[in-house]
Amino acid sequence: MSTELFHWNSEFDVGIQEIDEQHKELVDLLNQLHVAIQEHHGSATSRRILDKLADYTRTHFAVEESLMRVSNYPEFAAHKQNHEDLIAQVRTLQDKLNSGTAAITFELLHFLKVWLTRHINEADKRFGTHFLAHGGASQWSDHVEEAMKKRKWWWKFW
Repeated sequence: MSTELFHWNSEFDVGIQEIDEQHKELVDLLNQLHVAIQEHHGSATSRRILDKLADYTRTHFAVEESLMRVSNYPEFAAHKQNHEDLIAQVRTLQDKLNSGTAAITFELLHFLKVWLTRHINEADKRFGTHFLAHGGASQWSDHVEEAMKKRKWWWKFW
């Protein structure tokens, strides 16, 4: 049996380096969880990896959503809702794991892999296209640089 559940390749790139790197990290964590289940590392190990995956996913979503806001992404609300729906599903699963009424299974891994694959190939690629078409990081960097030139009251603390 293969230890890799999700093989990353350049076809999953959305064109935004930071987002692509974060997607690779999500895939790596998913693969770590797959190995832990496959090799019977125990529920505590699997749970630690799942919790790390959930935390990293929330961080990743926050970064994506920030980029969507600064680029005035027209599908922001629907994309954010998609993120919130997954987070709610994962929280429900974590509650069930805490109460002992659920276990981390291959079916869960399959669900997460399918969700991530679809989300990257559909929603995230649409956003990547929008972001790059609207100046991408260079436009955002210019905006940040301009804002940083303006002295604020909090600068005295730095």
